[in-house]
Amino acid sequence: MGDSATTTTGGDKDSDNNREVCSEVNRIIEESKELQESASNLISKNSIEEASLRQRALALDSNIKIVKSFISSELKKGALDSKHADKLGEDLSRASYTLSEGDAATFLPCKSHGRFLRMFLGPINVRANRKDVQLKVKEEYYSFRDRTAYLFLIFPSLLLGLRSWLWDGCFPALPVQLYQAWLLFLYTGLALRENILRVNGSDIRPWWIYHHYCAMAMALISLTWEIERQPDCAQKQKGIQLFLRWAIMQGVAMLLQNRYQRQRLYTRIALGKARRMDVVWGETAGVKGQLWLLLPILFVLQAFEAYVGVLLLQTAVAGVISEWQVITCGILLITMAVGNFANTVQTLVLKSQFKAKMKKGKSRNDLTQVSPTLKDQ
Repeated sequence: MGDSATTTTGGDKDSDNNREVCSEVNRIIEESKELQESASNLISKNSIEEASLRQRALALDSNIKIVKSFISSELKKGALDSKHADKLGEDLSRASYTLSEGDAATFLPCKSHGRFLRMFLGPINVRANRKDVQLKVKEEYYSFRDRTAYLFLIFPSLLLGLRSWLWDGCFPALPVQLYQAWLLFLYTGLALRENILRVNGSDIRPWWIYHHYCAMAMALISLTWEIERQPDCAQKQKGIQLFLRWAIMQGVAMLLQNRYQRQRLYTRIALGKARRMDVVWGETAGVKGQLWLLLPILFVLQAFEAYVGVLLLQTAVAGVISEWQVITCGILLITMAVGNFANTVQTLVLKSQFKAKMKKGKSRNDLTQVSPTLKDQ
């Protein structure tokens, strides 16, 4: 009898536990359904609101352009005072800046992702909806440049040092190819980050992205460049020595750029002359001392890059090294050097024109302020 009662009591407890578990499972299922429905309703509501905000942002952006064009045409006709037109233009520029730099910028059309991003990432949207996420992408890009600047100095310096101390004046193939593989990774990473920054509103010039495409191609081709340790290897590897020395100079230039230019960009952003998503390069210095420091380094670097390219072509023509990789790398180096030089000069011309315009406007304002005083006298 006692055993039977104990068994019955244990069975009731098991039955109660089973009912509690089933009840908890049913509650979880119902809660998950409610949560899914709430999330779907929220997403649907947000989609409708986003569509409305996108239409308003596009209409406002179009209206700003129309009004600017109207002011410009009226000014040319003489129907509008130049001083008043400048004031209206400044107000419209502030409105445009607020639209493009605020959270509403996410509702404006973004730049095309391009084939490069689609090739590596597929047809996905890399445009960040929040401004803090966009700025995080920019800061990560700067951090990547900071890290690679030091590696640009360390790797080639180490290779050149080991060549003299350990390798009897000749490079073995593996260390040089590892360095070229790292360069391929570096330039691919820079190109990906810069394309993503452009989609998110950065002002990176297309040339710098094309420059990294050329550098990627050169690093990939140089991986197939046969490096033989022969009695005349010093002559055959002269191009490699010069390229490594150029890489050291490139590292020095990158360190100077990263140190000075970011501070300058923060100043320009504070003055309203640049946007928070803008990035800087070596020729974008705005302080005279920085220009005197960076420009000679940049021009020497570009000249040395072209010299290495010409040297590679000469060795190919002379028959010292007849591989197609040498000719292709020489052409790519010369192309990059010419493109860098042209963009640097173009930037300097634009800067001088902008400064002349600002100086002319300042002189006009000074005359306007002095005229009433002369009139009173």
